Amino acid sequence: MRRLRALWMRLGGFLRKPQGDSDFEAELASHLAMHIEDGIRAGLTPEDARRQALIRLGGAEQTRQAYRERRGLPWLETLVHDLAYSLRRLAKHPAMTAIAVLSIGLGLGANATIFSMVSRFVLRPAPVGDPSTLLSVQRRGETALSWPLYNDLREQVKSFSGVAGYYPLVPASIAGRGEPERVYGQAVSINFFDAAELRMTHGRGFANSEENQPVVVLGAGLWHRRFHDDPAMVGKTVTLSGHMFTVVGVAPAGFHGIDPILDAQFWVPLGSADRLVPSLPRGPDRNQGWLFVVGRLRPGATPTQAAVELNALAERLARSYPNTDKDKPFIFVHSGLLPREAQNGLLIFLTALSVVALLVLAIAGANVANLLFAQASGRQREMAVRLALGATHGRLQRQMLVESVLLGLGGGVLGVLLSLWATQTLSAIQLPVQFPVDMRIGVDWRVLLFSFGLSILSGLLLGVAPAWAAARPLLGSALKGEDALARPGRRWTLRNLLTVAQIAMSVILLSMTGLFLRSLQTAASIDIGFRPQDLLSMSVDPRVHGYTPERTVEFLNQLRERVAALPGAVSAACTDYPPLSMASNRAPFHFGGGPNSGKNDPVTNLIMVTPGYFETLGIERVAGRDFGGETASGAKIAVVNRAFVKRVFGDENPIGQQVTGGGVTYQIVGVAGNVKTQTLGEDLTPVLYRSLQQNIGARPSLLGYTLVVHTAGHPAAMSEAVRRQIYGLDRSMAVFNQETMEEHVYSAFFLPRLAAMLFGVFGGIGLVLATVGLYGVMSYAVSRRTREIGIRMAMGAQPGTVERLVLRQGLVLTLIAMVLGWPAAWMLSKLAASFLYGIHPHDALTFAVVPPFLAVIALVACWIPARRAASVEPMMALRTE
Repeated sequence: MRRLRALWMRLGGFLRKPQGDSDFEAELASHLAMHIEDGIRAGLTPEDARRQALIRLGGAEQTRQAYRERRGLPWLETLVHDLAYSLRRLAKHPAMTAIAVLSIGLGLGANATIFSMVSRFVLRPAPVGDPSTLLSVQRRGETALSWPLYNDLREQVKSFSGVAGYYPLVPASIAGRGEPERVYGQAVSINFFDAAELRMTHGRGFANSEENQPVVVLGAGLWHRRFHDDPAMVGKTVTLSGHMFTVVGVAPAGFHGIDPILDAQFWVPLGSADRLVPSLPRGPDRNQGWLFVVGRLRPGATPTQAAVELNALAERLARSYPNTDKDKPFIFVHSGLLPREAQNGLLIFLTALSVVALLVLAIAGANVANLLFAQASGRQREMAVRLALGATHGRLQRQMLVESVLLGLGGGVLGVLLSLWATQTLSAIQLPVQFPVDMRIGVDWRVLLFSFGLSILSGLLLGVAPAWAAARPLLGSALKGEDALARPGRRWTLRNLLTVAQIAMSVILLSMTGLFLRSLQTAASIDIGFRPQDLLSMSVDPRVHGYTPERTVEFLNQLRERVAALPGAVSAACTDYPPLSMASNRAPFHFGGGPNSGKNDPVTNLIMVTPGYFETLGIERVAGRDFGGETASGAKIAVVNRAFVKRVFGDENPIGQQVTGGGVTYQIVGVAGNVKTQTLGEDLTPVLYRSLQQNIGARPSLLGYTLVVHTAGHPAAMSEAVRRQIYGLDRSMAVFNQETMEEHVYSAFFLPRLAAMLFGVFGGIGLVLATVGLYGVMSYAVSRRTREIGIRMAMGAQPGTVERLVLRQGLVLTLIAMVLGWPAAWMLSKLAASFLYGIHPHDALTFAVVPPFLAVIALVACWIPARRAASVEPMMALRTE
């Protein structure tokens, strides 16, 4: 208590400093006057009396200093003085300050941008109440659980106060105000919002009596876009896929579901989801995992207790259902995280980017450290005078560290501003998927805290060595104006070491940049298997408008015929999964009929198409015929690609042969060329094309059907004409995913473009900073050796000799840096292996080009100071102090 009172008094004294100083001066003068009077009465002269009074007080200035130390917070006062002095010094050197802040800002901006991705996809919890107690329950190798398993968890695990389930992707068409719109939502259990502890912006969540009722909670985005933030929508009805749903609530802004990427726009109860998704398997089959499950820990319960209960439940289920539940223990993670496979890939990518961003910061830091060393060299005499007057080494070091920390904070502010711009640019990049995802990143409080901490740390690390060197001058040499940091005969200085480190890190950066640029170049030359030019695509989904499979086929056939007859249209076809769509149905296939032959059956992508599909997309026809003439009740036929033929038939002729997969037998009538069906980087994958007319009833597509139109002119010019044909058949039909195929292919380059852009920007920044650093070191060396160069030239040295002297010094530093940086780049390139297209991480061309390219840049950076050194006038140089 006494310490708190003393601290409070000191704080009060600090805040009331002017008044306290005046009061103390008056009291000090009063005491001094009384002591003088005592001395005069004792027979002393006024001068001797004053002298004795000061001695008795211990010295006026010493008394003032003792009072200040006891009255206020001396360390805070000193810090304020240091800050004010440092700001004045930085303002007096605007060029140096601007260069340092810009260098640090570029490095910190790169790190803040990468950390914003880490914050968004790794650190950010689910947007629910108390996310630390909401757990996502899974099984080993299974993220989605079956309906019976969900009921087992809900009934038998008592550590959870609530267990909720949700189906993550429910497509629908919303009608009413404006044109029909394709939207995606989720089907959830009645207690979903209670388990999530989510408070509605308007209305409420679902009531227990509404399990099978047509009610809906709207997302904030959909409510704003379609209904203009009208709070009166609660209680009204909206039309989803031709069914009337009553709005009971509006979710808060920022909530798009528990998944970190999916952008859900509405929520309906699982019991009423049959109106939108009629095939949800809510039966007793324990093999069909389709429901994602979360559990809210009961107050007082711990994850350890929940794990014990889940393990016990897993053992009971393994005994009761050995065919489906044996060796499948439960696992749980905090909700809102990416699936483990996606998270592992993302972490590798972010780790590689973080290494590169830290290299950029290190290169920028070496630049600033060199500037601070140069500044410290110019302050040797000032520091010597301060030491001679009684200043301590620690006091001088603290003063210089405050300056470097201010530079770090200035760079941090600039870095955050650059990160704001960078994150907006990255958020505009779209994934080539057919459903809405939320990939937006931004600068949140974690990024600000990270940037602040890194700014302080950078300032301290960059300033500690220059501060230590500047605060320990050789007094005799410094007072005579000699530079103790650049003594004659010293071949290696800290500035040289920093330059070597800069260039070595630039070798690593340029090597990584070269790999990703080469990867982008290689990706652009990948044979995607079809012709993207002159193709227009747009999607419809008659199923969500109440169409039966037969009516859907009729609608799509009529649409193809009407669009193909349009002026400027060459042909038209439909499919459920266009190329490079990152989605497809899959099943293992084997030769002949009967059950699967074993684990070696190739997993095959299944794609439904209409006649004319291969011709419209320009896919190679290798053998056999196209679809046409088949009926829904007839024998199933298929066209397979070259990869399927190689895996299943080898060198045999597949035409007329039968293959079986997914419980269905198909007769092969044709062979087509290989096409990249999901991603650019996929290996040659077996593909079986099946007739849309024959198979649409067995498994309708949840993502709709894409119409692809081959046009004679620019495809975008035909978009309105095609939409009119769709509305001519059904005015309520929602049209979505409209784009040219070239735009679709461009978006498929998402990962190589993103990697090439980020690494290219970072590599360019690192190269510029390293070049500027090398130029600065050589210019500084020339300025310090001006007298020496003048003497050499006065004694007969030629300008060319002086040029070679300076160039040799710079190129030796560059060569040493390359020897150190090249092996490091070789080893670190393995981090990029998973994200390269068509090239090896030890690509010979990249590692062969980077050293000579950097050598040329270094030569230019050294040549300018070398030319200046060669033009030195001997007489002027000899007069230089």
